[in-house]
Parts: sequence; structure tokens; C-alpha cells
Amino acid sequence: MAIDENYLSTYEQSATFDGENQPIEIWTSADQPYKGIGSDKLGIWGTIVGVDFDLCIADGACIDACPVEVFEWIDTPGHPASEKKPIMIREEECIICRACESVCPVEAVLISED
Repeated sequence: MAIDENYLSTYEQSATFDGENQPIEIWTSADQPYKGIGSDKLGIWGTIVGVDFDLCIADGACIDACPVEVFEWIDTPGHPASEKKPIMIREEECIICRACESVCPVEAVLISED
């Protein structure tokens, strides 16, 4: 299962997390509410660079592939897929190259140009 390509129109923006220069929006569906870091339901983080934290297995491919260093690791203890995630802390610096999207083995990353 890949990230929902329509999450920006079908999910609700339910929380934010402090990015380096601007907040990172957290998107969730009604049947999968955001429960916060330390839980098993994290939702999709980001708007330009969306990462489905519930699918992400934290192999680090997106971090290695990003030429502008958008990502850093964040601890997500208790999450069944992985206990860390690649957070797009500098999301606004994304150059829309889609390198992170193309290397994700579980298709948890989606770049939105809008």
C-alpha cells in the first residue's frame, strides 16, 4: 500500500510540528486519527513533501537521496513500522526533484507541486 495520493484533499490537517523555518502540517483521515508521537497512529506529515509515517520503515533512502538535505531523523517510539522517521524539517527547501519519492521502498513519500 502506498501513500494516499489524494491526502491533501481527502484528509484533514489535524496538527502541526515545528519545522526549522515553518510548521509541518500533519494530515489524518477520520478512521485513522493522529494520536501523537509515541503512538501507533502518526498520519501523513508534510504538504510539499508528504511522508506517510504509518507506512515508513525508516530505511533512510530518502535522506540519502535528497540533494538539498530536507530530511532529518525524528524519534517515534512505539510505532510498529519503525521507531524513527525521516522528518522533512526543511520542507520549504524542496526542489521538487522527486529523488526521495523514487527511492522509497514502501512508497511512503509523495511530492506535491501545488
